Amino acid sequence: MATPTVLLVHGVRTSATMWRRQVEALTSVGVPVLAPDMPGHGTRTRTPYTLAGALDTIDAAAAGVQGPLVVVGMSMGGYLAVHWAAHTTHRPDAVLAASCSTQPRGPGLWAYRHVARAVGRMPDGGARLSDALARRFLPVAAQDDVAGGGMALGVMDAVLAGMAGVDMLADLEALDGMPVWLVNGRWDHFRTQERRFVRRCGNGRLVIIPRATHLVSLVQPVAFTRVVLELVEHVRAPARAA
Repeated sequence: MATPTVLLVHGVRTSATMWRRQVEALTSVGVPVLAPDMPGHGTRTRTPYTLAGALDTIDAAAAGVQGPLVVVGMSMGGYLAVHWAAHTTHRPDAVLAASCSTQPRGPGLWAYRHVARAVGRMPDGGARLSDALARRFLPVAAQDDVAGGGMALGVMDAVLAGMAGVDMLADLEALDGMPVWLVNGRWDHFRTQERRFVRRCGNGRLVIIPRATHLVSLVQPVAFTRVVLELVEHVRAPARAA
């Protein structure tokens, strides 16, 4: 089997530049990489975010891949990766979904949207708050990677509204037989249902990265990239054995 292409799906309010470390590491060992900007983010800030538009973006990127495909997403990107894989005609060979092991439903989602709207009503749209949080929780290099594509300050409520229509448990069940790796930082507040999630996978694996928070690929880029490469090798191995 040819080396799988890795399709990276970024998190909310960031852009493809958040994957700089992974892109550099993967390409250095000959793994093809795609990292598109979702609607409303990065180079596409003028395109309104919709769930359908985000799924179309992933679909368009996947349609151009010749050979095996591994889709990797973090946070919003993880939810999108699983939801897309469960419904697309361009079925990937494996999914890595990071920092998204909580069902986006009910009071928790409502409260998150309420906070997002309050932040969005700040005079600067929450820019200073975002900068302060990045300085507090991210290494300097990761701050630069996140800032590289700009921060999409007004997109949160639209993203969260779209998440209300995503049933991760049903989507994971629909991927029966596909390798699905759930990757979470040890201190991630979005891992509350990870055991339940992995039980819904027909071929699932749970990976916990030590000393990592919700932004696992940014806080522990080397450890996270190792997991991605392990999944790439996992996809290639059966074909070589045959």
